[in-house]
Amino acid sequence: MELQRLYPRPGTTTPAELISRLDLGSRAPAGRPYLVLNMVSTLDGKAALQGHTRDLGGEADRQLFHNLRTQADALMVGAGTVRAERYGRAIKSEELREKRTEDGLDPDPLMVIVSGRLDLPADLPVLQDPDSRVVIATAAGHELGGTRAQIEYLRTGDDLPLLLARLREEKGVRSVLCEGGPTLNAHLLAANLVDELFMSVSPKLVGGKDALTIVAGRPLLDPAEAELLWLLKGDGDLFSRWRIHGV
Repeated sequence: MELQRLYPRPGTTTPAELISRLDLGSRAPAGRPYLVLNMVSTLDGKAALQGHTRDLGGEADRQLFHNLRTQADALMVGAGTVRAERYGRAIKSEELREKRTEDGLDPDPLMVIVSGRLDLPADLPVLQDPDSRVVIATAAGHELGGTRAQIEYLRTGDDLPLLLARLREEKGVRSVLCEGGPTLNAHLLAANLVDELFMSVSPKLVGGKDALTIVAGRPLLDPAEAELLWLLKGDGDLFSRWRIHGV
């Protein structure tokens, strides 16, 4: 799968070449991990099609998605997205696990699920995978039954700065890849915890005034400013990487 680089230097590359040795952890600020968002949307700004994202991007987007998962210590996701997308083991092949080890990371990232009320079905594939290490950040006092994954509970409630600080201090996490959803993205942006955004744009128009966008909830008090780092196209989609400047 070939990608055409449009900015900053025209040329060609592949998803595997583009998303290699990003060394995100070296950029971690004091007291928390470096955090990047990875999102996809349609041309009219919608973040889901019939309730999920799997039909939005093409093969190039799929390859970039899985290669990005090789670049962070931890993968973070909100409860609604875990339920809608039926998350399983994060790294899907031995080849991608080897890529992580070559970059100095554990073969599988720590999975961090943010679920305030712990409203998660125990039959989610990731919770039934004995090889998955899972941290569930919640305000609930109970635990899930009938699971097989290696689960630890952090009772941080909706305090995302505290969650990230504990991931850094207690788990040694220096980089986090967050895959949403929109509500979690909004809270992270409002707390000035987002450092970068990887954004795929699918050449589709879906409409719907109530359809999800990549950031939900109330407007941010001040817009977060973004600086374009790269822009590519491939398989009909556009792929961009942005540095987010806090407010």
